[in-house]
Amino acid sequence: MNTTSQIKKNLISRIKESKDINLLNALQTIFDSSEQTLFQLSSEQESAIEVGRNEIKNDQFFKNEEVISEMKQWLKKK
Repeated sequence: MNTTSQIKKNLISRIKESKDINLLNALQTIFDSSEQTLFQLSSEQESAIEVGRNEIKNDQFFKNEEVISEMKQWLKKK
């Protein structure tokens, strides 16, 4: 059974040796389409990101250290 590493090495070798432009174009299309689906966001996600960016721009956030400190104090009360 091939491991991920072996498959990658085999593919890299075959791509380097290939002179078939159709094959290389097909592989490029596969990679391009798989990358697009990885980063395709819904409108709700895009809105949430925009809200977060605006909050950061307007200093409406807590630093990680502050949150950890506050949580430790809260846990001590429990």
